[in-house]
Amino acid sequence: MGNTMQKPQGTEVEGTEQLQQEEDSNFTCEICSDPMLSTRNFKNGIVCKHPFCLDCITKYIEITVEETSGCIECPGLNCKQLLDPLSCRPIISKPIFEKWCDRLCDSMVLGSESCYCPYRDCSVLVLNECKDKLKKINCPNCKKNFCFLCKIPWHTGYRCSESRHLRDRNDILAGELIEEKKWTRCYNCSHSVERVSGCRDIKCRCALSLWKFFLSFSNILF
Repeated sequence: MGNTMQKPQGTEVEGTEQLQQEEDSNFTCEICSDPMLSTRNFKNGIVCKHPFCLDCITKYIEITVEETSGCIECPGLNCKQLLDPLSCRPIISKPIFEKWCDRLCDSMVLGSESCYCPYRDCSVLVLNECKDKLKKINCPNCKKNFCFLCKIPWHTGYRCSESRHLRDRNDILAGELIEEKKWTRCYNCSHSVERVSGCRDIKCRCALSLWKFFLSFSNILF
């Protein structure tokens, strides 16, 4: 009596289930309306999951990047989510990706206060990303101090309104001494005043009384 091959139980059921899963995972692109295999489905990171084929989303980015300021919205109906550049990078060309990144950088610069470092050996672009009222800042590139408001090297010991009147190295040295000694400045004539001891009723050489400046401080003001 010859041997007979017996078909393993469950193989036919498993094959049917696998085929059904593959059919279920296939999709219809919302742009071209063509049926697509699941391997052609674009994934926008974890932001949104609209069904678009890779070819359509690639063409959409290539066209939109020329017309946008940098942020590209998902083409899904009524979807306001943005496309993730890193998720799109593998399917678009290098020039398109670089142009997209440039547009994003430009939009960030336009939306923030910015200035260039005034030192000629640096000139790096500095952004006020925190939206704070900046004045004296340290350049992140050359590590030198400059005034964000005046956009010149830091005018030590002088107000922004006085910085334009700086003439030579002596003015700079005088300003450094004012800042180091923490002297106060007369708001009338800008003369430097120091209270070492005694009462707070101090008169500037211009005859203006400065006692109000010393009501809240017991030592040297700056």
